[in-house]
Amino acid sequence: MSSEQAFPQIVVLKPSGILDSTQTKKLRSDIDAVLNSSTKAVLIDLENVTFMDSSGLGALVIILKSVRMSGGKLYICSMNSQIQMLFELTGMHKVFDTFENQSEFYQAVKTS
Repeated sequence: MSSEQAFPQIVVLKPSGILDSTQTKKLRSDIDAVLNSSTKAVLIDLENVTFMDSSGLGALVIILKSVRMSGGKLYICSMNSQIQMLFELTGMHKVFDTFENQSEFYQAVKTS
């Protein structure tokens, strides 16, 4: 997983491979480190995630709650068709702020 600070106060996390119970431990650890900094927004870019199971989705919900409790915002972008379907079937597309890609996210950030 890689991370970068794109705009001030926005950290981008890029998990890769299969987002399952093994990978989500790393992602949650990374989020905890980010929340201990001055970051107010986190973008999780799923471009390099090939598959997500229910534990991956559950971890994202827990992460969303953690970010909100710290006064921050969580965004997700670059979901493949399997992940989009998972979000739609579970209703999570209504819970998370999602974007097609990082470019769309940054356009939205600039105009808000």
